[in-house]
Amino acid sequence: MAKKKEEPAKPAATQLIFQAPSLPTPKVERTTKKKAEPKPERKERTKKEAPKEKTKPAKASAKEDDGSTRVEAKRIRRRDSRETSRRRSTVTESEFLARRESVDRKMIVREDEGRFQIGVLEDGLLVEHYVTQSQSVSIIGNVYLGKVQNVLPSMEAAFVDIGRGRNAVLYSGEVDWEAAETGNQPRRIELALKTGDQVLVQVTKDPVGQKGARLTSQISLPGRFLVYVPAGNMSGISRKLPEGERARLKQILKEALPEEAGVIVRTAAEGATEEQLKLDIERLQMQWEEITRQAEKGKAPMQLHSEPELLVKIVRDVFNEDFQQLVVSGKTATETIRNYISAVAPDLLERLIEHTKQEDIFDHYRIGDQIVKALDRKVYLPSGGSLVIDRTEAMTVVDVNTGKFIGSGGNLEETVTKNNLEAAEEIVRQLRLRDIGGIIVIDFIDMIQSSNQEAVRKRLLECLSRDRTKNQVSEITSLGLVQMTRKKIGIGLLETYSETCECCGGRGLVIHDEPRFKAAEPEQKKSKKKEEKQEVKKVVTGEKADALKSVVNKIASAASSEPVKEPEGKTEMLNAVLESLPEPQEKPERKPRRASSIIRKVKGKK
Repeated sequence: MAKKKEEPAKPAATQLIFQAPSLPTPKVERTTKKKAEPKPERKERTKKEAPKEKTKPAKASAKEDDGSTRVEAKRIRRRDSRETSRRRSTVTESEFLARRESVDRKMIVREDEGRFQIGVLEDGLLVEHYVTQSQSVSIIGNVYLGKVQNVLPSMEAAFVDIGRGRNAVLYSGEVDWEAAETGNQPRRIELALKTGDQVLVQVTKDPVGQKGARLTSQISLPGRFLVYVPAGNMSGISRKLPEGERARLKQILKEALPEEAGVIVRTAAEGATEEQLKLDIERLQMQWEEITRQAEKGKAPMQLHSEPELLVKIVRDVFNEDFQQLVVSGKTATETIRNYISAVAPDLLERLIEHTKQEDIFDHYRIGDQIVKALDRKVYLPSGGSLVIDRTEAMTVVDVNTGKFIGSGGNLEETVTKNNLEAAEEIVRQLRLRDIGGIIVIDFIDMIQSSNQEAVRKRLLECLSRDRTKNQVSEITSLGLVQMTRKKIGIGLLETYSETCECCGGRGLVIHDEPRFKAAEPEQKKSKKKEEKQEVKKVVTGEKADALKSVVNKIASAASSEPVKEPEGKTEMLNAVLESLPEPQEKPERKPRRASSIIRKVKGKK
């Protein structure tokens, strides 16, 4: 048996002949060639599999070409937001009450020369700031009957004249496709709108700079307790409310809500009775009927509905049961707010307080000092760390530094984590106060342990839950960066209190025609000071001083005795005065600072 195992293996051709002797030899050679060359068989498999993989994206790309990329992107964002909202745990009643009692919220309103300023304080710190003038009113939320001026299929946008000067922009992602009635055709804006068409639109963003206002054809009318969506088929309830309250509100909406409309229940609806919700729905429904009636009879462009002034708008959207006080300074502002609250939420009227002291209300609550600090580029943390906030054209970058914070024992990882946790809270406050929107990149200090990174991200999300503005936070990248987006609505705090510099154009730099050598400037400044001191000093000996006095006395006596005649030896006296004075020192030649001046001197010598 051992000898048989040690025998060498027979070649493949002989094995095949032995197993099938009836087969002719030519056929055996062909089979051996096929088995000896397995590469063609692999190629055939890859060729068959490759087209299957390519056909799938081809079909998807064909669908994308048929429809709108903006609509597809909006659908993806909604899907992602739904997934993130499902991951969130529901708020219990105890957590909801604990969250409310843990923060002392106040709203401060100041009226000054036709200008209204509103500040929101949380534990004495300013977190939100609004300012408006009686002359300039925001158009966000206004409903217009616009006229399409131009449709750009390549940009998937249409420019609409709403009667406000510059044309507004309506993107394909904001078109109400159910009302457009495109049928089975793809959702492209050139099929839904044409030049000269009348369209019912609502403003979502004010015009900023050279950009026109942003529009949407999906109309929504905000109320005190809910937002009425005429063309919506679904209803939603704020996730900030506890689960028991959400179930109660759902039951009320089933009976009070009409079938053809949808609503979004606000956080302010907590504790609202069924009658209050029904009255809010009926009032908003009457507004919508009035808008549609005017749109049928009117001619574009025209305004159909306008939002109230900012003072009433902020009180309606922000002020709720979470605030302990609403302090108002000014007679006009006090009367306006009192009339609105008494009509809409009389239970909150007892929290309205009128500021009657002579001291300015913003100085009393130190709001002015906090605004000045918020306008600075660098923000200092209580523990000694710092934040550096830089705004660019594409995004806002926040850099976290330890500064003077050295920790209290432990290791470097613990010190860095404490600094990052404190920075996360301050970053959210600065984003709300400065009203920063768009793409935001936060560069936290590097942490090695993933548990610490997740703790910092959770703290950031917890603080962002107090923010009313829509935001989205991504995971921490491999470089330790946190990327997030925040909806940009109005102008920021910096734009409100500043204007572009005429010299540098807002760049912060003065450009020169020739290069500058900053390293040599301190030495030159010192040498200039020395030269100036040398020019001021005059060294005169005692002998020369006596000679000068005698000469001056002779001149004075000669002038007094003979005022008309010229004194004899006048030239001799002047020469004596000049000899008594110190000889002037030669000034050293200044070294040229610029390379261009050296080149000119060399060329002149040649």
